[in-house]
Amino acid sequence: MANGEYPKDLKYTKDHEWAKKAGASVQVGVTFHAQDALGSVVYVELPKVGTTVAAGGQFGVIESTKAVSELYAPISGKVTKVNDAVVNNPSLVNEAPYGGGWLVEIEPSNAAELDGLMDADTYTKSLG
Repeated sequence: MANGEYPKDLKYTKDHEWAKKAGASVQVGVTFHAQDALGSVVYVELPKVGTTVAAGGQFGVIESTKAVSELYAPISGKVTKVNDAVVNNPSLVNEAPYGGGWLVEIEPSNAAELDGLMDADTYTKSLG
């Protein structure tokens, strides 16, 4: 994936998280723009499996050499998976924000929330 491209099969938030349907769950990560603005990610704090999150609510923290930022849930639901690889190797967020750098999977409590997120074109325009 070229720098600054945003996959068309993902949904995006104004807070620079992405969401992708993954079976019954929704996989969540941060966008290329977010990791690029942060710089080298050195620490990621994620919720425990079973944690309930609310759309727009904070679910974790991401820390870089430049800043500490909150992570916001794109949808409401229950955390069903946490990417331990990112906790152990935070630079994965920089190396593969749409691949191995995903953060959590959420089982949605309201699947319609996913439809309310921005598509790639709308997200890209929001950055301009």
